[in-house]
Amino acid sequence: MRTNIDIDDDLMAAAMEAGGFKTKKEAVEEGLRLVRRRKVYDGLLALRGKLHWDDSDEGWAQAREEGAPTLVVQEPVPPYAATRKAAPAGKAKPAKPGKASARARSKRP
Repeated sequence: MRTNIDIDDDLMAAAMEAGGFKTKKEAVEEGLRLVRRRKVYDGLLALRGKLHWDDSDEGWAQAREEGAPTLVVQEPVPPYAATRKAAPAGKAKPAKPGKASARARSKRP
């Protein structure tokens, strides 16, 4: 979404330096992600003192016997990490002249 906003120059410069951002867009998007995550953190803090965590071997064995679902936690990916977009179907980049692809090399006699 394209939006024009007036942002304090000193605040933007401080945010870009603190986060190591190269562009203003990266800094603003990360700030918006932090605001979104704050809602989740507030929900977790509301549970403080209400949950019992048993990390003993006996506790894990009991959880397995009861068939408790296993939770999987995925580490967040930094939004400014370099990501490579996949080429659209049917528009793959041609190989450089003189260089065979890994698949072609594996088929050589």
